[in-house]
Amino acid sequence: MAAGSITCRPPHLPQPASFATAMNKQLITATIAAALLPLACSSAYSQAATSTTAAAPSVAAQAKPAAEAAQKAADWTASLNLHDAQKEAAVQAVIAAHLKAIWAYNDAHPYTETPAGLNPATGRPLSQLDRQLVAVSAMPKAIHDNLMSGLRQQLTPPQVEAILDKYTIGKVAFTLSGYRAIVPDLTPTEEEVILANLKQAREQAVDFKGMKQISAIFEIYKDKNEAYLNTHGRNWRTLFKAYVDAVNARKAADKANAPATPKTPSE
Repeated sequence: MAAGSITCRPPHLPQPASFATAMNKQLITATIAAALLPLACSSAYSQAATSTTAAAPSVAAQAKPAAEAAQKAADWTASLNLHDAQKEAAVQAVIAAHLKAIWAYNDAHPYTETPAGLNPATGRPLSQLDRQLVAVSAMPKAIHDNLMSGLRQQLTPPQVEAILDKYTIGKVAFTLSGYRAIVPDLTPTEEEVILANLKQAREQAVDFKGMKQISAIFEIYKDKNEAYLNTHGRNWRTLFKAYVDAVNARKAADKANAPATPKTPSE
């Protein structure tokens, strides 16, 4: 071709060198895209799987309390020997619903909802347990009322008390026996007042979670009982000290009278 001549090409086509470069770039881009596609899909799948796995504990965490509540409800109801499948199912449903409700409320309302401060009754700083009790005591009244009305609709008063005892592992009878031991000449009137306070503690305690909280509620009413005795001719501190001294003396006597352990002859 003569010098200075011009090669005519359609303006939309690249020159040979640039065309090859463009084709190479497209080929490289396509190759990279093809190589990355499985990785991208794998990554997306992994993220989806991770997301599903992360969500699973939440579902399991919700299922565990429900299963535990159902098991407790079944066991407690079975202890009544109702011999009535329909009534048993109704009682179980009431108990399970209440357990799930109080556990959920406890978990959703930690002690930090109650500001730190002084206990007005003692002048000491509120403990973590004190603050938790305050937070939980704001629970909607309907949660407790639904339990009591549901039980009373299906059960006799002694049967209702038996279920409440299951919630509180028999603390009414156990604590009353302690008062009888500490105050051997407890009068019928004194016992009636003490028992009424303990039953009130029991009904209030069923809305709390765990034995620490339940025991703390009973302590409130034990203080009431001791105050009652002190204002009706008793001295609780003196009575309690005498009881402890007697127990310690009995232990010492038992130890002194126990047969000596024979010694092994030395070789």
